[in-house]
Amino acid sequence: QVQLVESGGGLVQAGGSLRLSCAASGRTFSSYAMGWFRRAPGKEREFVASIGRSGGNVYYADSVKGRFTISRDNAKNTVYLQMNSLKPEDTAVYYCAAAFTRNNYDYWGQGTQVTVSS
Repeated sequence: QVQLVESGGGLVQAGGSLRLSCAASGRTFSSYAMGWFRRAPGKEREFVASIGRSGGNVYYADSVKGRFTISRDNAKNTVYLQMNSLKPEDTAVYYCAAAFTRNNYDYWGQGTQVTVSS
């Protein structure tokens, strides 16, 4: 079992920045890849970014490339999402998730709300 807890969401003006954190517990953190997803009001959940077990194999959705950066600290069992140049369309609940096998995200956090005002 893996427990994931997100933090760092909030209200920010367009053009601002936030850093989300996701603290993991329960199994060896470096044994699974991590991803960030989001669900905007009235929309399907969508992929945002992912990172491999050792910090390589980083991928981003086209909509966030160049603005968001995913990273992880295996010593702290934490994955981060640095979000810069935020836009109102980034408003969503952001979730972190853990994958033991490729693209199979078995464990999810509760989510943290990010609201970007125009």
